[in-house]
Amino acid sequence: MRGSIPLGYLSSAPVVNGLGLAGANDDPAWPRYIRTTDIASPTALRDDVFASQPPDIANQARVQAGDLLMTAAGATIGKSTRLGDIGPACFAGFLVRFRPNPRTEGRYIGYWMQSQHYWDQIAVGAVRSTIDNFSASKYRRLRVPMWSLTEQRAIADYLDRETAKIDTLIEKQTTMITRLRERRALVIERVTSPPDRPREQAPLQRGLLRVDQGFSPDTSAGTDDANVWVLKSGASNHGIFREDESKPIPSNTAIPRGIELRQGDLVVSRASGSPALVASAALVGHLDRRVVLSDKNFRLVPAKNASARYLYWVLNSPGVRSRIILSISGAEGLANNIPLSRLRRLLIPLPPLDEQREIADYLDRETAKIDTLIAKVERHIELARERRAALITAAVTGQIDVTTSTQSGDAA
Repeated sequence: MRGSIPLGYLSSAPVVNGLGLAGANDDPAWPRYIRTTDIASPTALRDDVFASQPPDIANQARVQAGDLLMTAAGATIGKSTRLGDIGPACFAGFLVRFRPNPRTEGRYIGYWMQSQHYWDQIAVGAVRSTIDNFSASKYRRLRVPMWSLTEQRAIADYLDRETAKIDTLIEKQTTMITRLRERRALVIERVTSPPDRPREQAPLQRGLLRVDQGFSPDTSAGTDDANVWVLKSGASNHGIFREDESKPIPSNTAIPRGIELRQGDLVVSRASGSPALVASAALVGHLDRRVVLSDKNFRLVPAKNASARYLYWVLNSPGVRSRIILSISGAEGLANNIPLSRLRRLLIPLPPLDEQREIADYLDRETAKIDTLIAKVERHIELARERRAALITAAVTGQIDVTTSTQSGDAA
């Protein structure tokens, strides 16, 4: 590396923020309005979201193929994407646009924006506040490792080849995880609702002694040394209880009686921004702090004819989950919730208590085996991503001679 140069010197257009407008329009005939939430990866935009702006407004912040967009505010500051041929488009105010000049290879800049060299500068320059931000002027001043255009292209070509190999491996491992999770769901469904021995369905209420619900305290003045914490709605997402998904309650708050959690409790979420997460059920594990229910959680207390562990498994089975989706009220967004009355009426298989315990014991064992395999594959993916990031950093900073693919200093 022959030193570095400010990013702004490599741009053929001003490095600026986009339009400070809401994404309220979705007319497909208008130019696409790219926002921070549209970024899917360093080279792709999401295809499941779309907003647009009228052409006369879009012209004030146009983007074109080869431009790079970087997030300037929020939890994802620094995240970037290099645009392909996406047709007419413009960009939002929480994004910053960089357009490579003729002496700069855009692919090289895209890779540099994935390197530790780039992220270290983002970390130093970020303004941490209620909404984190990194201004366009700071982006202009970022230092880019300086290479000739020919060298930039050689680095980009090398990384195109090598990261493609790693990405293919990650894709295969991700597919493996998907299949393992499908296998896990099938095991749960076949045991809780065996196709060759249909079980009588009963309302969930028949297996419950009672249902507890918490409260919604003002936590704005809560501190990390609080004595009591209140659960967030997502504390039981994906069937896993997360104690850290809670907020500290100020010490002067009166706590209602009977809503503190204990190990072994069965917690179900009442509401979520995603329909797939509504009524997520999880068993409370060991607690390191005092935690109470919020008004967005239910605690299901089993009657004498039901096991909490069995109810946990059956509520997370694909068949019952599909019924839960049909019971949700509210449209897509934060309004998704399941009323307690509907939860009580939810039909589930409810065999004798001894059989419930046998089912729970079996599923504990069998899913643990699958979960171990999933964890191993996830670790392989994590290591592959670390290898990918290290490779990019080494290439853009000159630690790798991309003409020989040899670490600098190791060549004979």
